[in-house]
This record gives sequence, C-alpha cells and structure tokens, in this order.
Amino acid sequence: MSLKTATQRMMARYRKLVFMTWFLTLDLIMFGAFVRLTDSGLGCPDWPGCYGKITPIGASSHIEEALQAMPYGAVSFSKAWIEMIHRYVGSLLGLMIIGIVYMAWRYRRELGHTPRLAIVTLVAVCVQGAFGAWTVTHQLMPIVVTTHLLGGMTLLALMTWLAAREKTHAVVPVQARKWLPWMAGGLALLFTQIALGGWVSTNYAALACMDFPTCHGQWVPQMDFEGGYSLIRGLGMLPSGEMISQYALTAIHWTHRNFAFLVFAYLGVLGWKLRRIPGLEGPVQLMLLLLVAQLLTGLTTIFFQWPLLIAVLHNGGAAGLVLASVTLVLRLSGAQPTKIPA
Repeated sequence: MSLKTATQRMMARYRKLVFMTWFLTLDLIMFGAFVRLTDSGLGCPDWPGCYGKITPIGASSHIEEALQAMPYGAVSFSKAWIEMIHRYVGSLLGLMIIGIVYMAWRYRRELGHTPRLAIVTLVAVCVQGAFGAWTVTHQLMPIVVTTHLLGGMTLLALMTWLAAREKTHAVVPVQARKWLPWMAGGLALLFTQIALGGWVSTNYAALACMDFPTCHGQWVPQMDFEGGYSLIRGLGMLPSGEMISQYALTAIHWTHRNFAFLVFAYLGVLGWKLRRIPGLEGPVQLMLLLLVAQLLTGLTTIFFQWPLLIAVLHNGGAAGLVLASVTLVLRLSGAQPTKIPA
C-alpha cells in the first residue's frame, strides 16, 4: 500500500469518527431531554452505577424496595433503565472523543491542523460528565441541571466545529464577513434562550401559563422574578426552604416565552438576509426551518399540555439551531475545511 493511499484511508477514518461522534452528541442531547421530561434523572439515585451495580438488573431488589416505599416516586425499573442507558451512551461518547484526540494528535501533520480543538472538546465532555454526576448527587438542583443542558449544547457546538473542518462548501465571499458579528450575536441570544428554556424545564414551569398569547388572561400577569430566578436552591423550593410559588413559575415561563419572540425575529431577519450568499444556503435554510418548527412545537406544548414527543422535539430543535448557527459563524469567519487528497 502506498503512503498516499494509507494517508487517504486514515483521513477517511478520522472523518467518519468525527461525524459519528457529532451525530451521537446530537442524539444524546435529545435523549437527555427524554430523561429529564420522563422524570428519570433520579431513576438510579447514585452515581456512576445503580445502587452500586453496573445495570438495573443487579439493583432490582433495591429498586423494588424503593417502589414499595414510594410507588409514584422517582425510582422505577423503567426510569432506572432510561437513566442508565443515558450514562452508557455518555460514556461511549467520551471514548469516541478520546479516539478523536488520539488521531488528531498522531496525524496532525496529515490533517493540516493542530489537535487543540479536539483536546478542548475532550475537556468539555469530562466537565459534562461531572455535571451529570452532580445532577444526581444534588437531587436535580435546577442550576446544576440547566448548566448540564448548556454543557451539552456547548459540546455539540464544539463537535460541529470539528465536523465543519472536514466538510467542503462553496467559498463564502469576503464581503459577507460583515455579518459575522451579527451571527455571533444571534448565537449568544440563542444560548440565552436555551438557558431560559432549560430553567423552565428543570423547574417544571412549562404549564405555568396555559393560555396564549396572554398568560392567565393578562399580557403582564402577576409574577415573582426574585423567587423564580433565585439560582441556589433545591428543586421546587425557594432559598428560604419554602415551596416555590405559582407566581415564580409564571415569571419563569413568561420570560422564556417572550424572549423567544426576540430570538425568532432576530435570527429570522438575519437568515433572510443571508439566504442567497454562496456557501451559506444550506445552514440558513436549516435555521429558518427550525425557527418555524420551534415556534410550532412551543405553542403545541401549551395547547396540548406538554406532550412528551413534542417536548423532546422542541429540545432537538434547539440543538439543531445551535449546529446551524455555529456552522454559519464558522463559514462567515472564513474557516477553511480540510479536504481529503485526491
């Protein structure tokens, strides 16, 4: 086998690993939403195992005992399996990123770029794993769960960056770079909205307002922002130890709902202006499509009282907007993808 052929095969394997890892990251984010929305986060109330066992099968006696004590509690066989499958897939993702780092370091000359981005991604997945553990040990503390969600989106952004370097696209005209600060600002707005959405989900405030476009029949209902956005507190509680009020939950929901209109308008107008620029058509079309889908799924969760499938798709839509926005930022910045030699 010639050196040129060996290099081609190595780079092809690296590209496949990057794209598979990117796809698994997106899947894991959606499955993480499924874990959260099915109340399975404490399906195994310890970490990293399930009652000290590798699988829920070995912990069956403990799970049965917990079920008898609290039939409608956080622990059940189905929830234990949902939680542990999420952990297994997360571990697999970490191993795949280790593989990316190894190949990016060993073949850095052939790939044409340094392994720094791959190393940063490995650090990010390790931090994400730590927050996954703290989610359990801190009993679904809202600030920890929300940070875990943001960590997942950051990991997806890094994997999108890695994948974008391995994909060719039409050259973006230099004149289009004037839109880079605007797109970066849109990405910042998007992450803010995801944080607000995570805060809604982790505080179970999705149904705090059951009408639309008003909330409790008012444009600006009575709300408790101080209680709703107090960060250091347990699930369903205020820092004082009292149960969180409906006014606080309303504040959480109302803020996320109204900030969504700002994000929709900003990214919608920006996408419309970028839609015909060479090299940007694909991610722009995806962004505009997902904006409409997010609006529809967001409204559906209100009118149909938070159906599980729609809620998971809403989380997946947010992840899709992240990957589309990151791709646009990278292309506008003039980042050049790596090409496999012919």
